Amino acid sequence: VQVVESGGGMVQAGGSLRLSCAVSGLTIWYLTWAWYRQTPGGERTLVARLRWMDNTEFYIDSVKGRFSITKDNAKNTIFLQMYNLKPEDTAIYYCDEDPPDAGYWGQGTQVTVSS
Repeated sequence: VQVVESGGGMVQAGGSLRLSCAVSGLTIWYLTWAWYRQTPGGERTLVARLRWMDNTEFYIDSVKGRFSITKDNAKNTIFLQMYNLKPEDTAIYYCDEDPPDAGYWGQGTQVTVSS
């Protein structure tokens, strides 16, 4: 299984980014996938989850109304659309199953938001 996260970058506060997570080696449509983020010295924490059985979305409180998780089953790709970015969103973003028991995540993609 290979996971490749991309789409990160440097933006000013209030800006937008769309992250992509391309998965190969397994089919994502019947799995619950999520985006996580990690800051220097911090733990990797859940940001958003998309449940496979009914496409129920979950977001942590700090990103509700600003982030949107979606997927394209045909392309085996998960997305995270991020609007109105804030400096506290600065982190390396990863995707993996939820729970991430197998540790599929890739190298991550850096998101840096300047004030």
